[in-house]
Amino acid sequence: MANTQPEVTQGSPGLLCDRGPYRGQRLLDLVVVALVAVPVVSVGLVCALAIKATSRGPVFFRQQRVGMGGKSFEVVKFRTMLVGDNPLIPDASRITLAGRFLRRLSLDELPQLLNVVYGDMSVVGPRPTLAYQVERYDQRQLGRLCVRPGLTGLAQVRGRNTLSWAQRINFDLEYIQTRSVWLDLRIIAATPRQLLGGSGVEGHDPHDPLTRPDEPGC
Repeated sequence: MANTQPEVTQGSPGLLCDRGPYRGQRLLDLVVVALVAVPVVSVGLVCALAIKATSRGPVFFRQQRVGMGGKSFEVVKFRTMLVGDNPLIPDASRITLAGRFLRRLSLDELPQLLNVVYGDMSVVGPRPTLAYQVERYDQRQLGRLCVRPGLTGLAQVRGRNTLSWAQRINFDLEYIQTRSVWLDLRIIAATPRQLLGGSGVEGHDPHDPLTRPDEPGC
């Protein structure tokens, strides 16, 4: 089966991929988006009204993330924090009233379905990360960039933020080596239970060297 080789870029020196997205993954992404489009738009309107009713500022939050092959793209989320200079590691005191609810159920991630439509993301894959985190990957961890980032993934259904970044990357690499349409369907089916249970919704460990915005060891 042929595989797409991601472009090697300056942001991902030495990236070598023996497996790219599987054949039919893009079709699965678009089918899932089509199936959930109507309920997502309805829920999204309620989320947008809640955001505007509880804080000043835009409905959406946009941020540059690193995608397949090290290419940068703009991820879209519902805004959950006060407008201003917010730290990379979220400060709980700056999360809005609506934002707490949106984060609890990961509803702030719904606009990323637009990223799926644009082809920057897939429904299933490693979560997209920030450039400074990618710069700290070792050669093995760079393999995480061989596929499109996803809305959900193996790491999300096995612990989310309760895992260290190293553990999450290990699950992501396991997914990349074993991925198939059937694995994606199982991950998609397991995601609602994980979200409703609320496990792992808390932020990352601020002492994790792949989380800290300053240099490791500083």
